[in-house]
Amino acid sequence: MRILLTATVAAIATAAIAQTPSRELAAAIAAPTRTPANVARDPYRHPAETLAFFGVKPNQTVVEIWPSAGWYTEILAPYLAKGSYWAAVPAGERGPAGIKRLQAAHPGRYDKVRFATFPAEAGQPAVPAGTADVVLTFRNVHNWTFGATDRTQLAFDQMFAMLKPGGTLGVVEHRLPETQTNVTEGKSGYMKRSTVLAYATKAGFKLAGESNVNANPKDTRDYPKGVWTLPPNYAEKDVDRARYAAIGESDRMTLKFTKPRR
Repeated sequence: MRILLTATVAAIATAAIAQTPSRELAAAIAAPTRTPANVARDPYRHPAETLAFFGVKPNQTVVEIWPSAGWYTEILAPYLAKGSYWAAVPAGERGPAGIKRLQAAHPGRYDKVRFATFPAEAGQPAVPAGTADVVLTFRNVHNWTFGATDRTQLAFDQMFAMLKPGGTLGVVEHRLPETQTNVTEGKSGYMKRSTVLAYATKAGFKLAGESNVNANPKDTRDYPKGVWTLPPNYAEKDVDRARYAAIGESDRMTLKFTKPRR
């Protein structure tokens, strides 16, 4: 019993060390070039703990899926100075627009960003297969269910293809409890853990761990305009704004997957 307890304590300690942000990561998060509005969201998005949990290292090749205006780009691009940062954006001119604005404002800081289309169709620039150490997607899975075609499985398949064997997929998504039936999955912005896990497993991924670092027990998820009712969007504008501000940003699952080595 004593041997088992010692081993368990050692395993917990090792996990804690693995999730401690490095000095390089802490410096990237504290950089004065970050947009103040983005910094204000750190208490909800927990970038240091989240990236540490996913095991992102400064010398790796990291792909961020649909970085939009570049919230995480402001951290990842300079942090990966010894590695490579790919922005995998939707097709069309609007896809890379947010990152282009960052490049125009701070050319020396973001000039090494590489672009790819995601999901990529034939003839479109794509992340080369088997080249990424880490692929990250933040609150995007629900977006792939929209429109006439559900592209969620295609997205997971392409993320699997771009990773090296042994590589990591980090997923953060608005969480809908398995037992909650009064909210429409996907269209509300919320997804069930089992649904995300099913897409990932079908693509070939193995679940390697999960964290509650981005959890928010105040989130009831039953809002008039889905997750966008909460900050930072406030889709209801001034209606019940104080109530939604007190809830804060959404409850999110944080899942770490790996691509098997064989």
